Amino acid sequence: MIIGDGTSIGNHNTIKKYTEIGKNCQIFHNCVISELPQDMKFDGEKTTVKIGDEAVIREFVTIHRGTKARGETTIGKNVVLMAYSHVAHDCVLGNNVTMINLVTLGGHVEIDDWVMLSGGVMVHQFVKIGAHAFIGGLFRVSQDVPPFVLAVGEPLKYGGINSVGLRRRGFSLKDRINIKHAYRLYFRSGLKPSEALKKIKSEFHNDKNILSIVNFIENSKRGII
Repeated sequence: MIIGDGTSIGNHNTIKKYTEIGKNCQIFHNCVISELPQDMKFDGEKTTVKIGDEAVIREFVTIHRGTKARGETTIGKNVVLMAYSHVAHDCVLGNNVTMINLVTLGGHVEIDDWVMLSGGVMVHQFVKIGAHAFIGGLFRVSQDVPPFVLAVGEPLKYGGINSVGLRRRGFSLKDRINIKHAYRLYFRSGLKPSEALKKIKSEFHNDKNILSIVNFIENSKRGII
């Protein structure tokens, strides 16, 4: 077990072996970190939980070790996991991710930087969520959510772009307009997805934000919301 300098640990926490916690983290009370995964394929192999610097882990959070499929559960820097949230085996959380109370991640979920999951969100195993996405409260995520999206509804669907989050993080007005236009082509133009992607690539071939959207969609294995 490794616990970085400046990290504070509250009362009644269980932190098991094969755990690496970064510097200046705050772990509140009654959390369980690096417990055995709830996965039938786990066979007692040595796997880990790695948590980056400046993480805030609130009351009753549970974080499970990886399995042989990936070997570790990884949580980035400046992540906030609010009360009763759960990170299952083999998940990968990027930097600056926020999970509000009662968010539950299935195994092998991948979440990119600056994602916000509102209270009670449930994420199906193997789902990927792109950078700067925002998921509305109490919704279920069973397919991939591309970058910059505001996702709402049942079943979950595109509800616009995460304009507030993007503005706060310094995305220019032009950036936000281009992202919104690209998503209008993909979700609301009536074009087939392949045709929409072709049009997006032709219009925004030098825009790194749009290229990240295209790359995410083209590499999705569970399909897009």
